[in-house]
Amino acid sequence: MADISKTEKLQLHTPDLEELRGVLQAGLEGNFVEVQVCVVECPDLTKEPFKFPVKGLCGNPRITDVGGVPYLVPVVQKHKEYNMNVVSKELELPGAFILGAAAAPSRIVGMNAELMPLVLTEAEGRPAVNSSYFASINPADGQCLQEKYSDRFSDCNFGLLGNLYACEGRSGKVIEVRVKKRTGGYSLVTALRKTLEDHYPDKSLALGGTFIIQKGKAKIHIMPREFSACPLNTNDEVNNWLKHFEVSAPLICQSVLVSRDPGLDLRVEHTHCFSHHGEGGHYYIDTTPDSVEYLGYFMPAEFIYRIDRPRETHSVGRD
Repeated sequence: MADISKTEKLQLHTPDLEELRGVLQAGLEGNFVEVQVCVVECPDLTKEPFKFPVKGLCGNPRITDVGGVPYLVPVVQKHKEYNMNVVSKELELPGAFILGAAAAPSRIVGMNAELMPLVLTEAEGRPAVNSSYFASINPADGQCLQEKYSDRFSDCNFGLLGNLYACEGRSGKVIEVRVKKRTGGYSLVTALRKTLEDHYPDKSLALGGTFIIQKGKAKIHIMPREFSACPLNTNDEVNNWLKHFEVSAPLICQSVLVSRDPGLDLRVEHTHCFSHHGEGGHYYIDTTPDSVEYLGYFMPAEFIYRIDRPRETHSVGRD
């Protein structure tokens, strides 16, 4: 298990939801034909299509960047393994609901894979509920194989890296984003992040949450089952190692983004997706801009926690 004793904590800028709504509405109009950003009551996320273990995204919202890509490339550091229950305590929110994007724990799963964490961490008198999915390369046909984590494993671990949003899982007011027809070159996540970066150039803001690609297709990757035998030193080498796919809506995505790295060596955006038709992985962007439709729910995080920050770092493999 990795040493997570050195956790750095920073307060983030958190405008009120109505201010954020206006900023995001104006910014997203530069990337999509139809944009509607509202402040709404969070829908019940235990219902279809989400089926999360909690109802909402509210209650002491925070994000964390755990480990990092330097533990995956150039050479994997397999001993870097983390536990969601331990992470929730490091976030000063034991019993938190955690979602986001991470790597599966290869020691337990027996291979390298993408993890789509959806975990209600343990609290006094209540065991953890792990609703996560993981996606790997099917050895039979080289295609995407998505599985429910709890169907095969009983832990709440992940490996190497994780970009996670944590909250109490309560109902409450959230930001709803509805966009259709992409005209710009940015994914929804990058468009959100760039909008915040442009409007608040000297501040660090973060959003976490979930969105559905309701229509269209998306580009994703899944890491190979085997870690690279030779060091991966450039983005081209990493991309040639990864397996890329085009997957179809509906896709349920979980995302963490930061407008500006405040000097913590952050991955400024990271999104994984799953589906109820067996496709999932690391989301890049939709591939059908003329027909794509997104519906998302987000909350601004109050704090960022940097857990087990790599001492030796680089900027390779963070797309």
